[in-house]
Amino acid sequence: MPIHQLPDLLINQIAAGEVVERPSSVVKELIENSLDAGAQSIQVVLEQGGKRLVRVIDDGCGIPLDELPLALARHATSKINSLLELEEVATMGFRGEALPSMSAVSRMAITSRVAGEEHAWQVKAANGEIEEAVPAAGGDGTQVELRDLFYNVPARRKFMRTDQTEFKHVDELLKRFALARPDVGFQLQHNNRMVRQFLPVRTDDEMLARLESVVDAEFVEHALPVDEQRGSFGLRGWVAEPRYNRPQADRQFFFVNGRVIRDRLVAHAIRQSFRDVLFHGRHPAFVLFLELPYTGVDVNVHPQKHEVRFRDSRAVHNFIFSTLSHSLASAGVGSGAMRPGAGVQDPAYDAQTVDQSGNWGAQQPAMPINVAEQLQSYAQLVSSPHGARGGSGSVDESLAGHEDGEVPPLGFALAQLHGVYILAQNQHGLVLVDMHAAHERITYERLKTGLAEDGIRCQNLLVPVTVHVSEREADMVEEHSQSLDSLGIGCDRSGPQTVVVRKLPTLLQQADMTRLLQDVLSELVSDGKSLKIESEMDEVLSSMACHGSVRANRLLNIAEMNALLRDMERTERSAQCNHGRPTWVQLDMQNLDRLFLRGR
Repeated sequence: MPIHQLPDLLINQIAAGEVVERPSSVVKELIENSLDAGAQSIQVVLEQGGKRLVRVIDDGCGIPLDELPLALARHATSKINSLLELEEVATMGFRGEALPSMSAVSRMAITSRVAGEEHAWQVKAANGEIEEAVPAAGGDGTQVELRDLFYNVPARRKFMRTDQTEFKHVDELLKRFALARPDVGFQLQHNNRMVRQFLPVRTDDEMLARLESVVDAEFVEHALPVDEQRGSFGLRGWVAEPRYNRPQADRQFFFVNGRVIRDRLVAHAIRQSFRDVLFHGRHPAFVLFLELPYTGVDVNVHPQKHEVRFRDSRAVHNFIFSTLSHSLASAGVGSGAMRPGAGVQDPAYDAQTVDQSGNWGAQQPAMPINVAEQLQSYAQLVSSPHGARGGSGSVDESLAGHEDGEVPPLGFALAQLHGVYILAQNQHGLVLVDMHAAHERITYERLKTGLAEDGIRCQNLLVPVTVHVSEREADMVEEHSQSLDSLGIGCDRSGPQTVVVRKLPTLLQQADMTRLLQDVLSELVSDGKSLKIESEMDEVLSSMACHGSVRANRLLNIAEMNALLRDMERTERSAQCNHGRPTWVQLDMQNLDRLFLRGR
């Protein structure tokens, strides 16, 4: 075939293949236009999940009569004029492709009225033909109506799902917009029935109510507020404490400058901040808003604007990771109970100190003095020959000895249940503590803190190991040699696709060197940063902490149990053990009364 110019209709239908995937894609583009027009109220009306009808009505600024036909022209927009404006675009839309693409695959009608005009004007378009604008009834703002989506592209219409499935996609989309713009009211109607309504938010209580209606009440109950501003970066919103987690990533909402996005770098930073407080295979829940200069993010990388590219991806990753790590560490068993800070782990222990039977080996490496001193008191506690029977102390005695008689967050120990759980009383009711899980977290955090202070201990390999990598990964070895050395890995490039490893952290001497180095380099290539070494060390420390913690069926006296409770209140992330299991639960008086039908 000779080279020829494609007809406008076909061009728009091709563009529709990128912009319009299903009815929810149409709703997304139209709501973004409404928000850019300054709308404070947006109504979405659907029939048959949007396959038969999609109508979006807003109270924005409207479109003047002379611009209505131009709105349906390709690459016509009121949002940018130059490359400079594209590089710092602040509007939700900017390409000027959405309306003409939609009109090429549906029967479209746009009705709009600018404030001060006598009446609205309407223009219709179908199959690439645009009719002349005519007077119409309508209030201030714009109404865009699409009927029979993909009526002239049967192959695309076959890919749409059932009415209910398509409706659910629109419903989820509207929830995300409701979170992104709490100042705007949203309505959703389906088949002449009001399904969802979000009133504009004016107060903090109304924001929590919207959060509850979009996510769920349990999320709000476990939500930890996040509000951090560091230079030009800001992160705010809510992250659920680790005990509220999900089997799938269906409670994750992330926004960049008000735009809903899905980004690998963001996902990696969040996943790493939860790495030692969640079960494997579980997913955290969060609603987070990242704010940064418009010049710091490129939104023009995906036709549907689902993805972005950060100009300084490493700084963004570090900011998100450190902010969430601090929030999770400082959120304790009581308000202000957890100490902030620490959390950087540079282990220097030998993983082989634990034998295959799960017992401590005969030969243990010398523990740094500061860590040994920190753990000495617990070594004495768990080796007490008297246990619960030989101890003394009571709740009354502990309370009397506490300053001002104030009850600490986890209260005071009452008894030990089956040698596994500690029962304590605080001002809210009954506290149940898994003593092994709690002590495991305490030991783990103390090991990390002590090793961070002493630095990473390394050892030179007797026989250097040659690792085969890709050429790009070999380049990363040369580029990040100092970073790798700071992690305890000494390696040099020995060929186009080979690397020689000469030094390793002592703690990882039994690790699979080839797999470990390839994983580290792979993360450096994809994310510009690797936490693989820290993760491997965390796993070894976790095993050490598990085997070095107080075991089930160890009898503790009241004083020992109270000592454990106080250490939990001073330890970061003490609400979960390092495997992600909860360490304590609260049964308040209201729940206890309900169990025994009191007050009925």
